[in-house]
Amino acid sequence: NVPDDQADKFLLASWGLPKAVLEKYHSLGVVQMFEWQAECLMLGQVLEGKNLVYSAPTSAGKTLVAELLILKRVLETRKKALVILPFVSVAKEKKCYLQ
Repeated sequence: NVPDDQADKFLLASWGLPKAVLEKYHSLGVVQMFEWQAECLMLGQVLEGKNLVYSAPTSAGKTLVAELLILKRVLETRKKALVILPFVSVAKEKKCYLQ
């Protein structure tokens, strides 16, 4: 569980993302995360590039966790990321979305 003093971690604005990224998420109605999503991002050294394995039902918000991890790592390390998606339609959607 996320301690009360870290409850602001539910807000996307608390994760040091650029204004343009936050505006895009906000335009889609995403202003904060679920508790389990914030917990994933705060586990161990996942923000430093360590592995994370998590499972949730379809449409539960897994993609947001992955996107935030990718965005933070790319912005902080100035390195590229390779995103592998299961379907061409999903790949096209994410390409437009992430641009």
